[in-house]
Amino acid sequence: MGVIDNEFKRLQDVVTSLEDRVKRLEQRQSGETISADGVRMILIGPPGAGKGTQAPKIKEKFSCCHLATGDMLRSQVAKKTTLGREAKKIMDAGGLVSDDIVIGMIKEELANNKECKGGFILDGFPRTVAQAESLDKMLAEKDQKLQHAVELQIDDGLLVSRITGRLVHPASGRSYHSIFNPPKKTMTDDLTGEPLIQRSDDNADALKKRLVTYHQQTAPVVGYYRNTGIWKGIDASQEPGQVWNSLLGVFGDEKKKGGILSKLTGN
Repeated sequence: MGVIDNEFKRLQDVVTSLEDRVKRLEQRQSGETISADGVRMILIGPPGAGKGTQAPKIKEKFSCCHLATGDMLRSQVAKKTTLGREAKKIMDAGGLVSDDIVIGMIKEELANNKECKGGFILDGFPRTVAQAESLDKMLAEKDQKLQHAVELQIDDGLLVSRITGRLVHPASGRSYHSIFNPPKKTMTDDLTGEPLIQRSDDNADALKKRLVTYHQQTAPVVGYYRNTGIWKGIDASQEPGQVWNSLLGVFGDEKKKGGILSKLTGN
């Protein structure tokens, strides 16, 4: 069986390589550039919509980086970078970190984070049209454009039951739910075995306040990306697997089952 397994693995590698070549040729013919230098997208959605569930899957599929605004700020402050020190001064004084600092942090990550060579997922930014314009300007300086602005849409009423049971792995941002998506072991991350936490603001009253702010901020940003033609809305009230299939459709992989490798493997 060992010889057969090795040969099958070799054939899988060959077919995967061929499929990659075919995909590049198809993209070249259609003018699509998604794989030339990775995926470039923003993930929009209210607290509890499932960004923490879907972003790691996108990251794994495209070998890209997941840049969540809060995580970036904490990382830069912890590293005591120039931007981190500036941000800390502002936050310690109770102020809001400026758009220029956040854009600078994103630029820093794209330049120095090896994971970002495969592209990026932005989560929590931009939150205003001015931020969206600044992001476009920064990418234009690198001769790049944002490819996707995906909004995970869900009724506010459904979010209360979702978010009050949410459990988070702080280091990775992976999220679970005590009822709908529980970890294999109670309050323990499936991959690392590290403890999960429940955020202090994950309660019904705090959520309602956050949703009011979210909708006020997000509506203009969604309008901005609708006008640029890269916005796509996805029904986030579906099961996580169905949401993932919808995301694959956005990336043009909805017909993956027709690939050569999937026919051989039955996946």
